Amino acid sequence: MSLRPITVLVSASGAPGTAALAGALRRNGERDLRLVGTDMSERSVGRHLCDAFDIVPAGSDPRFPDAMRRVVERERVDVVLPQSSFDLEGLAAHRERFPVPVLVSRPDTIHRSNDKAESYALLHRIGVPAPEFRRVNGAAEVADAAHELGYPDRPVCFKPVFSSGSRGFRVLDPTVDRAHQLLHERPGSVAMRLEEAVELLPAEGGPDLLVMELATGGERTIDGIADGERVVLGHPKTREAMRAGLAMYFVTLDDPALMEIADRIVEELGIEWFFNIQLVGEHVIEVNPRISTIVYQEDLNLPYLGVKRALGEISDDELAAYAARIRPGRTALRYFDQLEWG
Repeated sequence: MSLRPITVLVSASGAPGTAALAGALRRNGERDLRLVGTDMSERSVGRHLCDAFDIVPAGSDPRFPDAMRRVVERERVDVVLPQSSFDLEGLAAHRERFPVPVLVSRPDTIHRSNDKAESYALLHRIGVPAPEFRRVNGAAEVADAAHELGYPDRPVCFKPVFSSGSRGFRVLDPTVDRAHQLLHERPGSVAMRLEEAVELLPAEGGPDLLVMELATGGERTIDGIADGERVVLGHPKTREAMRAGLAMYFVTLDDPALMEIADRIVEELGIEWFFNIQLVGEHVIEVNPRISTIVYQEDLNLPYLGVKRALGEISDDELAAYAARIRPGRTALRYFDQLEWG
């Protein structure tokens, strides 16, 4: 017998993962599931992929939580599933005011995860490999930090302390071939010389930046659902074939050591609900307390299981039992698609 129909709100429904997430939630095999999308842009693909759609303020706007709550009440939403890092703080600070479960961690967890300098300091403190770093402000401090970390003898990198994905990330490399970039690479290459960065940055002030050791090696992530103390269900995967700052190819791994790292981070930060932890080589470089790209199986639908957990339809012990279904070597290939209308 099928379960009662439910409505799930997916925020930032213009995000690249929306199509796969929406499809997976609908193909749950148990019930009719209605999707409500929200986004700050009317050109969001969520307008076309969801059953209902609302434009809301940016996640950093003080009006955002109330706007989201109005959508929840008007659309009779059962669960709120945020996709974007930029939505998390606004929702976390007001999650107790919502009449339904909001799948977001506590405000302190969100802040410490989103503040990359604080995240790195925490990782070093608990013995998890993370890049050496300096928190700086302004061009002069960027230059000093880069030299302290080995530039120009070795490349370093920097990004804003508060950012999401690859936004603002740049590699500082004295050997970069600017002519090759100009003639053979797409605009927006992440590599530049320190002198170019210093020229573009304000001498003093501006956003806090993180200058750090350049981690090298293969990229892997751990995705899962946590309970604030441990990983309830999750698995590692590779992260490959980057395009426009997005990984496009993934392979599920069997790696107990990575899961042990995830458990330590989850416990220290108190992560609840969905998370994504990203490594380059042996270094953890990102801790995202939100859902990310999922490798789906016909018998393992992580986002839908998270929704069921929020509704009290599955216990943590029952959820943990799904780990036996994870198939190492399961592969996901992302690709671009498009919609036409009018």
